[in-house]
Amino acid sequence: MLAAGSAPAWLRGQNLNSRLAVAGIGVGGKGASDIKGTADAGADIVALCDVDRNTLEKAGALYPKAVKFQDYRNLFEHPGFFDAVTVSTPDHHHAAAAAMAMKLGKHAYVQKPLTHSIWEARQLTELARRKGVATLMGNQGHSGDDVRKFCELVWAGAIGHVREAHIWTNRPIWPQGRNRPAGSETPPAHLDWDAWLGPAPKRPYLSSWEETDAKTGKLVRRGNVYHPFAWRGWWDYGTGALGDMACHLMDPAFWALKLGYPTSVEAVHQGLTPDMAPNWSIITYQFPARGNMPPVKIVWYDGGKKPSNELLGLPAAEKSPDNGSLFIGDLGKMTCETYGGSPKFTPDSKVKNFPPPAPSLERSPGHHKEFVEACQGKRLSNMAHFDYAGPFTEMVLLGNLAVRTGKKVEWDGPKMRAKNINVSRLVKPIRRKGWEV
Repeated sequence: MLAAGSAPAWLRGQNLNSRLAVAGIGVGGKGASDIKGTADAGADIVALCDVDRNTLEKAGALYPKAVKFQDYRNLFEHPGFFDAVTVSTPDHHHAAAAAMAMKLGKHAYVQKPLTHSIWEARQLTELARRKGVATLMGNQGHSGDDVRKFCELVWAGAIGHVREAHIWTNRPIWPQGRNRPAGSETPPAHLDWDAWLGPAPKRPYLSSWEETDAKTGKLVRRGNVYHPFAWRGWWDYGTGALGDMACHLMDPAFWALKLGYPTSVEAVHQGLTPDMAPNWSIITYQFPARGNMPPVKIVWYDGGKKPSNELLGLPAAEKSPDNGSLFIGDLGKMTCETYGGSPKFTPDSKVKNFPPPAPSLERSPGHHKEFVEACQGKRLSNMAHFDYAGPFTEMVLLGNLAVRTGKKVEWDGPKMRAKNINVSRLVKPIRRKGWEV
C-alpha cells in the first residue's frame, strides 16, 4: 500500500507514451465497470484507490501494474504519473475527489449524481471551466443514440409543445425511511472507516441492522447499514432514489425540453427521517418558458409510485413499466424508457404516427470512449460534461430540498437560494476539515 511521501522513483516521472493514464477512485461495483470501460476505450490504468482493501486487492489483480491507495488524498500527493481520474465512490466523496484532481489539472470522470449537494455542483462546474480540463458525468444514457433520437422527435414537434412530463422509478432497492441504529462496532481491518466517512460527519461504524425476526421474535442481524452499497438512503452519504436515478431518467426531459432552473419545487412523501430519505416521494418542479417552449411541469415519482394508468392511457388492469417517462404535449402524448429508448405514442394520444426526423445531434463513439477522446483533445458538443452535468445535478437535487424541508421551495437559481425559506445548510452542508472542495 502506497503511503503519503513514499512514491517509488519510477512514479516520479511522467507518462512516457501518448496513451491516457488514469487513476481509478472507487474500484468496486460501478467503479469496476468505469475503470474497465476506460481501459477498453484505450486508457492505461496506472493507479487504484479504494477505502476497502479487499475491493482494492481484487481490482489490483486485474491491473497488476497499478499502484494502490486507500485514501485518494495520498494519490494526489503524487500527481506526476496520471492524467485523469474516474470517481465512482459514494455521492459524498464525488466533489472532493474531483476538485482535488481538477485543481492539479487532471481530467475528471465522475459518477452520477455529479455531487452530493447543489453548492458542490456549482463549484465543480466553475472549476472545470477555469482549469480547462475534460470532464464527464457517468450517466451513460446521455451518450447513447436513444436519447438523441428522442430529443430530435420532440424538437421536430412530434407531440407539439410539451406542457407536462411525468418520470418514475421503482427505486429505492436499499434501506430508506429508518432512524440511525444505536451502538457501534470496531470497523473491520480491511476498511478505512475514517476515509470512508471522508467529508461527512463522524459516525460510529455498524455492519448490519438489528431486527426482530417475525417468526421467532428473536433479535437478528441482517442487511448492511452503510457499506457496501447501503449508503444511498443516508443523507450524510447519498441522495436517495432521486439522486440515484434522476440523472438517468430525467435526462431526456432536461435535454429535450431545454430545462434550466425551476421556479419552484414541492414534494409529498412518506417515511422521511432526519437521517434517511423517505420510503417514497412525489416531487413537482415548475419551470418557466424557455425560448419558444412554454412553461412546463415535471413530476418525479419514486418508491413504486407512478402516474395513473388513466394519465398513461392504459387499461386500469395493465401494469405500467417500473421505470419510465410520459410527455404530454398540445398534440399528443408519448412515453419512453430509462434513456429515452423505445419512444411510443400512448393509446389515447391524438398523434399516432410521426416520421423519424433527420439526425441533428452528433452521435457518440461510446460513453467511456468519448471521455478518453475528450482528454486527448476531441470534445463532443453534446457530452454530459460539467457545463451540462453541473446545472442538471443542481436541478435534480433541488427535489431533496423540498423533501427535507416539507415546504414549497421558491428557487433563485443563479443565487442558489430559496426566496421564501432558509435552506443554506442543505444547499452547502458543512464538511469535515481535510476534505474541502
